[in-house]
Amino acid sequence: MNYTPPASPSFRLPVGDGHELYVETGGKPGGVPAVYLHGGPGSGCQPFHRNLFDPNRHYAVLFDQRGAGRSTPAGSRDANTTAHLIADIEAIRIRLGIDKWMVVGGSWGATLAVAYAEAHPSRVTGIVLRATFLGTSGEIDRAFGKTLATFYPELHEDFLSLLPEAERTAPLPNYFRRILHADPAIHGPAARAYAATEDVLGVIRPTRSRLDFAEVNNSAARLPPTALMEAHYFSHDCWLAPNQLLAEAYRLARVPGIIVQGRYDLLCPPATSHALAAAWGNVTVRLVEAAAHSLTEPGVQAAITSAINELT
Repeated sequence: MNYTPPASPSFRLPVGDGHELYVETGGKPGGVPAVYLHGGPGSGCQPFHRNLFDPNRHYAVLFDQRGAGRSTPAGSRDANTTAHLIADIEAIRIRLGIDKWMVVGGSWGATLAVAYAEAHPSRVTGIVLRATFLGTSGEIDRAFGKTLATFYPELHEDFLSLLPEAERTAPLPNYFRRILHADPAIHGPAARAYAATEDVLGVIRPTRSRLDFAEVNNSAARLPPTALMEAHYFSHDCWLAPNQLLAEAYRLARVPGIIVQGRYDLLCPPATSHALAAAWGNVTVRLVEAAAHSLTEPGVQAAITSAINELT
């Protein structure tokens, strides 16, 4: 492996358009290189993400995507598209002098992992995904529409109740429009309601199943950054052509992969992982029973760690 670890385990990388990325490295210099792509979009990397990699085996690279986490400007949606993020991943790889690396990501991180690998298959040694999301409006509409109404009908009613009746026939576009509105009185409640609903759908045993309207309407409460960035991306179909990732999955034919999938994932259900696997071919889907979407669901993190070790 011919690459040069940075002098410090963390550094900042200017990538143009006024953006500067926070990047950190860890593990074994000279070990198997791997890059981790966080979800959201907009959530940022967390310390426990490092635990997915064996420090005696892997040289892990983690970074906060544009506008997320410790990257600056915080929350910026200017010059922030899927193509920009793909270019940023390449900029990090080149900065570190890595020829090829494993790509790991879940949910939105899985979307970005597939998009990057399809754009640069010769730079990818393997892919480990969790909770496949293909970046389509149909997936989001299903999760916050039929799925939410089927499994959490009371929460679905709460979710719709924040919108005027005329906007409830197309709730997500109207939610995204409100979340991106400049007025805090408009974007605050919408962002908090959207994020709280997504949180319920993300785990198999949520601590609540209704919206807390006092919390949703609390103007002093923190704005969830993922809701703002998701509205930005999802209102533009993630800057992907219709079914782009499935249509271009043939580019991954020589790249081995493992997809870890929670059986009861209401946000990114198993059918999506199987559809990608059918188009990709060189990949195995591993279901984690009694688990939903989140990386913290029982058995999910262990399955990802096992998959990473297996492909290295």
